[in-house]
Amino acid sequence: MALGYGAARRGEREDRPGFLHRVIARLPADWTTRRVVIAVMAGFVAGALTAWPVAAVLTTVAMLTLPGLLGPDRAAVRRTERMEALAAWTEMLRDTLSAAAGLEQAVLATADIAPAALEPEMRKLAAAVRSGYSLPAALRALAADVDDPLADVVVAALITAAEQQASQLAPLLGELAESVREQVAMRQRIDAGRASVRTGVRVTVIVTLGMTLGLVVFNRPYLDPFNTWTGQVVMAVVGALFAASFIYLSAVGRIDEPVRLISPVPAGSAPTAEQGGTS
Repeated sequence: MALGYGAARRGEREDRPGFLHRVIARLPADWTTRRVVIAVMAGFVAGALTAWPVAAVLTTVAMLTLPGLLGPDRAAVRRTERMEALAAWTEMLRDTLSAAAGLEQAVLATADIAPAALEPEMRKLAAAVRSGYSLPAALRALAADVDDPLADVVVAALITAAEQQASQLAPLLGELAESVREQVAMRQRIDAGRASVRTGVRVTVIVTLGMTLGLVVFNRPYLDPFNTWTGQVVMAVVGALFAASFIYLSAVGRIDEPVRLISPVPAGSAPTAEQGGTS
C-alpha cells in the first residue's frame, strides 16, 4: 500500500511541470527563441564595448520589451477587425432570419460567407453542425474559439434561441450588432489616444538612446563616472525608473475586459454529438 502511494506521488511529481517550465509559460508569447538569442547577443556586445555590466542587462531587457511596448499594437488591431467581423456576421444572421429561415439553416448559410477575420472559426462552426453536433454545443465551441466577451453576448443569445425557441431573435441580433459596433468605435477612440502616447514615448526613447550612443562614441570621457561601482548603481537606478515608467504607461493603457458570459471549454473536450439543432 505504501509502495502504491509512493508510486502515485512520484507520478504526480513527474506530471507536474518544473519551476523553469512554469516561468517559461508565463513569458510573453512574442518572446521567441530567436528574439531572446538576439537580445542576449546585443546585451553581450553592449557590455563588451562599454565594460558596463549594467549596460549589458539593460540592453537585453530593452531588446526584449521595447519593440512590443513602443511598436504598433497589432493585437488591438486584430481584435478590432474580429469584432467588426462579428458585427457583420450578426447582421447577416438577422437578415437571413428575416427571410423566414431557421436558425440552424441561417448559421450554415452565413458561416460560408462570413468575413475573413472570423472565417476559420465560422468554417469550424459549420463543419461541427454538418457533422451532427447540436447547435448549442457548436456555438459554445465557437465562443471558445473566438475567445472574446463581446462574442459571448451574441453566442449566448443564439444558444438561448436554439434551446428555448426564443421569438423576435432577428431584432435582438440587430441590437447586438449595433452594440458591438459601438464597442468597436469606443475601442478605436481609445487606441487613437494610446497611439499618441506611444508616439511621445517613442520619441523620448529614441532621443535618450541617441544621446547615450553619441556620448559613448564621440565623448567617452564624459561618461567615465559610470566606470565605478557607484556609477553602475546609478545607471541601474535610472534604468529601473525607465522600466517603472514604461510599466505604468502599459498599465494605464490596458483595457479591463468584462466578465465572460460563457465559460471557456476545457482543453481536449468536444461538444456532444447529438442532434437537436433548431431547424
